[in-house]
Amino acid sequence: MTEQNLKGISAIVTGGSRGIGKGIALAFAAQGADVAFNHYKDFERAAATVKEIEAMGRRAFAAECDVSQPKAVAAFYADAVKALGDIGVLVNNAGHNITQNFEDITEENFDRMLDVHVKGTFFMTQAVYRDMKKRNAGRIINITSQLAYKGAGTLTHYCAAKGANGAFTRALALECAETGIRVNAVAPGVTHTDLLTPLSKELLDTLKQAIPMHRFGEVDEITPAVVLLASPGGSFFHGSCISPNGGEVMW
Repeated sequence: MTEQNLKGISAIVTGGSRGIGKGIALAFAAQGADVAFNHYKDFERAAATVKEIEAMGRRAFAAECDVSQPKAVAAFYADAVKALGDIGVLVNNAGHNITQNFEDITEENFDRMLDVHVKGTFFMTQAVYRDMKKRNAGRIINITSQLAYKGAGTLTHYCAAKGANGAFTRALALECAETGIRVNAVAPGVTHTDLLTPLSKELLDTLKQAIPMHRFGEVDEITPAVVLLASPGGSFFHGSCISPNGGEVMW
C-alpha cells in the first residue's frame, strides 16, 4: 500500500521486543522504516527482534530502558537519534499489567502502573516532541486500551492509567495542532500477548464473553491501525483514537 510507505523514516517503538510493540516494529520495518525500540530486561527477545528488522534490510537499534525513569528515557532517545538520525514517528507502547482487587492495591503497585503508562508516555513524548516541533513534522501514537472506555474489575489502576493516556493524547493534539505534529491513539481490545499471562482464567473468560466476536485480537490485527496513523494516509487524523476491539466498544 503506497499510502503507507514509511521509507526514509526512523521510528521509536517503546516496549518493542514482544507483543504488540514487536508487531508494530516489524510492520514499520516492512513499510521501509528504520526502527529503534527499548525493552525492560528482555535481552534475548530484543536481540531476536533486531535480527528480524535487519533481515528486512532496515536498520535497528535496541536498548534496555525503564520508561518510568525520565533520565533513562532521555538517554535512550539520544542514543536512538545517534544510531538512526531524526525520529519521525514515536509509538508509546511500553506497558505493565497485573490484576488486583481494588482494596489490595498498594501505593507501590499504583505508582508502578502509572509510572510506566503515564509518566513513561509523557516524558518519552516530551523528549521526541522538542525536535519534532523544530522540524514542524512528526507523528506521535499512544497505545492505550479499550478498557479506558469501559473499565474492568481488578484492573482499576490499569484502566486509570490508560484513561490518562487518552486524555493526554487529546490535550497534546490541541496544543500542537499548528506545529505539523500529529498526535493520535490506538486503543486495542484484548489481544493475545504476554500481558494476558498474569490474568486469571475466570477474568479471561469474562473478557472474551464481553466481545461480540467472542475472541481476542491478534497482534497483526492491531498493527495496521498504527501503520495508518504513521503514514501519509493518516495525515488528517489528529486527537483521534482508533480502537480495533472486535466490537466491544462501539463508538
